[in-house]
Amino acid sequence: MKIIPAIDIIDGKCVRLSKGDYKTKKIYNENPVEVAKEFESFGIKFLHLVDLDGAKSKHIVNQKVLENIAGETSLEIDFGGGLKTLEDIEIAFNSGAKQITIGSIAVQNPEFCFDLIKKYGSEKIILGADCDNRKIKTSGWLEESNQDVIDFILKYQKEGVKNVICTDISKDGMLEGASTDLYKEILSQTSIQLVASGGISKIEDVYEMKEIRCSGTIIGKAIYEGRIKLKELQKFIENA
Repeated sequence: MKIIPAIDIIDGKCVRLSKGDYKTKKIYNENPVEVAKEFESFGIKFLHLVDLDGAKSKHIVNQKVLENIAGETSLEIDFGGGLKTLEDIEIAFNSGAKQITIGSIAVQNPEFCFDLIKKYGSEKIILGADCDNRKIKTSGWLEESNQDVIDFILKYQKEGVKNVICTDISKDGMLEGASTDLYKEILSQTSIQLVASGGISKIEDVYEMKEIRCSGTIIGKAIYEGRIKLKELQKFIENA
């Protein structure tokens, strides 16, 4: 199982939110590159980088941060937030993203996204299935759709999507544990590779995600708040 720390960016700084609420912003580091380098020094190979300014403004904003992290580390970066056009997607890939995550646009313009999967291949396109009470939310989690999370995933699975990041927004940044039952249900009803996101609060949660056969887990606030030590993640990686 992949260990994937998260760096969320507002104004070029490393921040975290609670339940996606921009009013709860807490700055953890002014220099995201330093944070990424520290992750790498503990044997971490993957990074989930989110342009929160981009998600809110609906176009890529913090590509320079992506470029700097990609240029100064060897982390495999999946990048999301505000990717609405082919131009923005090309900017993300040209700035060093290994993969991109499509979320809002996957709800609002599915035909465009089906074409993206054909154009770039399923290994480069991750479906972001961010939900609250099972309903998919978009635009930096500010807007709700009426789509059930499993129906949403199944629709994209038919179009070739293999990798899905599912965030239970009610858990995100709350440090109260992951949505294990929801993830089990998704894994039982689909054949996708599922990355769990939201609520991971202690190292036991990481092992639980491995136990239920998630392909990866994204960890954010638990690292920044010291609930999960990078040495613990290093040990997990080495044992795996």
